[in-house]
Amino acid sequence: MRIVLTLLTILWASPWSLLGIFAGLLGLLTGGRARRVGMALEFHGGAVTWFLQHCPNSPMAMTMGHTILGLTDAALDITRDHEWVHVRQYARWGPLFIPAYLYFSTVLWFQGKDPYRDNPFEREAYGDTD
Repeated sequence: MRIVLTLLTILWASPWSLLGIFAGLLGLLTGGRARRVGMALEFHGGAVTWFLQHCPNSPMAMTMGHTILGLTDAALDITRDHEWVHVRQYARWGPLFIPAYLYFSTVLWFQGKDPYRDNPFEREAYGDTD
């Protein structure tokens, strides 16, 4: 039964995972690297690095479903615990994760708060419990 539940959570998050895999494949085609860690695929280098360097907040890594994109191999190692919280969030929220994330960020921005650090998804990933 546990395997069925795992497969369902992977399927539920698959729209965003597929987008992450597409970005990762572009990275591979441009000199990047990939590896599997647990139930996630990690990509770094090449176009993945370029993409992350041009994102708001210049993240070291970004999670898309069960795919984690990183600037470098070391960046993936440093951010793994944080990004795995996001993997679990995608498993819960599935295709609704990005709309919910953007909703909270927008509301926080209108409230004059930090749309990234005050976002409940990021607070959970950073271990903020208050």
